[in-house]
Amino acid sequence: MTQNRARTVFLLAHTGRPAAIRSAELVVKGLLRSGLGVRVLEDEARDLPLPDDVETAKEATPQCLDGCELLIVLGGDGTLLRGAEFARASGVPMLGVNLGRVGFLAEAERDDLDKVVDRVVSRAYEVEERMTVDVVVHRNGDIVHTDWALNEAAVQKVSAERMLEVVLEIDGRPVTGFGCDGIVCATPTGSTAYAFSAGGPVVWPEVEALLMVPISAHALFAKPLVTSPDSVLAVEVLPHIPPGVLWCDGRRTVELPAGARVEVRRGAVPVRLARLHHASFTDRLVAKFALPVSGWRGAPH
Repeated sequence: MTQNRARTVFLLAHTGRPAAIRSAELVVKGLLRSGLGVRVLEDEARDLPLPDDVETAKEATPQCLDGCELLIVLGGDGTLLRGAEFARASGVPMLGVNLGRVGFLAEAERDDLDKVVDRVVSRAYEVEERMTVDVVVHRNGDIVHTDWALNEAAVQKVSAERMLEVVLEIDGRPVTGFGCDGIVCATPTGSTAYAFSAGGPVVWPEVEALLMVPISAHALFAKPLVTSPDSVLAVEVLPHIPPGVLWCDGRRTVELPAGARVEVRRGAVPVRLARLHHASFTDRLVAKFALPVSGWRGAPH
């Protein structure tokens, strides 16, 4: 059904979760009550208790966000990364509401739904850009695959019995080689995701950098590396081993044949995130990981 409203918000939800269905219902009713239009995917609309005046989009393409000022995503990390695909391709800012566990990409929690609606209605939000990475896979001098990621591009082994043998390169110069379970090439945004689990550093989002983090490397020198945002990271898979696999944001995957070369560089297109408040990343980090800070006194005044 087509709307004739001045402002339209796109809603993306993990309809397999009861919490997402309830949250979607609350958000939609609040937006409509305030005079905003709402658009959802047709496939998701079937699972949501929505009023008749909610607009539906048949196909999940970037064009389905045409005319929308904001993309609200309800779900866990997987749903938020799915939303990031829409946000990057369309240029529409994404506002994430965390219905999962950690949810560093989310700006609000499920208890904040009324606040989310109020801030969207009053346009009381700011938009920031998050760095992405562009990924190119070469074999025998030919480009065989291209992709992108908001969090990370991970080169991983396929066989449980054998390690992945790789050589790492930064800015056209070899750094080291070893056997491992994989290599994570991450953005600052992704430093709290897979790279963090692999032992990488936490990088504040406003820091422009690229990360290269080995996974279970069998080597004396296999430390996480932090490079310039303008560096080009490369992972070469040695030709005599079984094929590996490339994962981008844990959502898109392609097999890496023996001898493949994966190049990762700063992405040409960022992801735009809507922010409701100015809470520091430090506070967000402490809250998300429930870090112990009792006894802290702060700077003397």
